[in-house]
Amino acid sequence: MPAQLPDTAPDALTLAARPAIRHDWSLEEIEALFALPFNDLLFRAQQVHRAHFDPNAVQVSTLLSIKTGACPEDCKYCPQSGHYNTGLGKEKLLEIEKVVEQARAAKESGASRFCMGAAWKSPRERDLEVVLEMVGRVKALGLETCMTLGMVDTDQARRLSEAGLDYYNHNLDTSPDYYGEIITTRSYADRLDTLANVREAGMKVCSGGILGMGEAPRDRAALLQQLVRLEPHPESVPINMLVKVPGTPLEDVEDLDPLEFIRAIAVARILMPKSHVRLSAGREQMSESTQAMAFLAGANSIFYGDTLLTTGNPQVERDRALFDKLGLHPERRETCADDGQAEAALEGAIQRQRGSELFYDAAQA
Repeated sequence: MPAQLPDTAPDALTLAARPAIRHDWSLEEIEALFALPFNDLLFRAQQVHRAHFDPNAVQVSTLLSIKTGACPEDCKYCPQSGHYNTGLGKEKLLEIEKVVEQARAAKESGASRFCMGAAWKSPRERDLEVVLEMVGRVKALGLETCMTLGMVDTDQARRLSEAGLDYYNHNLDTSPDYYGEIITTRSYADRLDTLANVREAGMKVCSGGILGMGEAPRDRAALLQQLVRLEPHPESVPINMLVKVPGTPLEDVEDLDPLEFIRAIAVARILMPKSHVRLSAGREQMSESTQAMAFLAGANSIFYGDTLLTTGNPQVERDRALFDKLGLHPERRETCADDGQAEAALEGAIQRQRGSELFYDAAQA
């Protein structure tokens, strides 16, 4: 039987005052949270959320695929894997100027963080040089920067950090026990090693998982336990609902009950009180009511825009309308640089790049 939690729910002031950050949650304790009556679980998640965040502020990120398709990994959920025929064409690394243009548009649309993703097992040296310049140029716009490039070693992580990268995304995807059912080309230890390299380099960690891949409820609890064990907790925790893509091995997997998804959001909020819990992939298929419950359960971050790498995402105007209905507003990013400093940094980055080999035709690479 799962361990029983106390019947009395502490109020927000108590939660704020007591040491709330733990890394030693047992699997039984986490399963006990999942087993709470739905109203009690959301109530506790709300208490934790309000003790650490403005409950009506949502951090807004935009995600751009800077290199699409032909990934050597065999992740069964991913249309970018070269192992499956999903109709997704292979694309080369985007040119720097195109990325900066997209980042500028994202900022004008209200994003505070710009995330860039490349379908690699690990970045090659030539590509990494281009990526480092992208980081500097996007950072100079006054945006937070995030990258997902596959596995990175200590040297690559250090160079990304020195270029100004704020966040590195590397999801654990699922529990250690279920992982082999989803991916065979990269081990769980490989993923944890990358996260350790990122943290050692001084960057913030963005790491979460995907629900609805046929995993058991215990696997969802075990995934969150792995994230909780990271010290410190990931600053950003994306909780994805599987997007079933034709041609992938998971295209016919049974749908996850939306209420089970909401439970996972709430438990993540309780376990990682100071982390941004991101309502991530799968929002295109979610009703407004499901999304509203996710925010009520403690989600306070979303991806904003028309696509997430290669899958659909609610359009900007739909998100704005939903925010208006719910009384939500984008979380404001406090930056050290004012607009003048940002423009100066941008001009400096441009001057450093002129005449360099970083201006190359990505389509010919």
